[in-house]
Amino acid sequence: MHELIPHSGWRTHYISDEDINSPFYNNQGAPDNGYYHRMYDFIIHPEWDYVGCETLFVKLIFVDYSQGFAVIELLGEWNDTIHNDVMEFKRRLVDSLIEQGIDKFLLICDNLLNFHGAEDHYYEEWSQETFNGWIVFLNVREQIEQELINTRLGNYLWFGRRFILTSWRVQDPLALCQNIDYGVSLALK
Repeated sequence: MHELIPHSGWRTHYISDEDINSPFYNNQGAPDNGYYHRMYDFIIHPEWDYVGCETLFVKLIFVDYSQGFAVIELLGEWNDTIHNDVMEFKRRLVDSLIEQGIDKFLLICDNLLNFHGAEDHYYEEWSQETFNGWIVFLNVREQIEQELINTRLGNYLWFGRRFILTSWRVQDPLALCQNIDYGVSLALK
């Protein structure tokens, strides 16, 4: 786990800890001990940011305030059943981005290993607050997609076959967001 590092290829476009509007400005999500995070018995690379979740870490890897895009890479296990991770994630990260005009959220799920859904209230709230935007889970694993379906989160989130894109890292981040936006708008027609 300590070798899983957030995507850094877009640092010429955006660095969250240097963005005064970011909740991670000035290393706010860095490990308390200055060296590493822990998840279960694993050491997590210090580049991942803490959002109040015991088993879910994030990296805000791109934001375009003028077009309302945010790209967030995920690591670990999203557990609403035990920890209510969606509440922590929303209150500590998403709400501050919404305040800055972000209404299109692209969550990169390559390193999201598991998902345990529960209530949909925070997803519904998040969806309502991004009424003109969207929330896309990109590259979800098959078992995670099934859990998202079972918890009826398809009413609030976009995921599935049309949102599998293994080559996202080599794309320009703004072009990727615009392509996802176009894909969502086509799906709505």
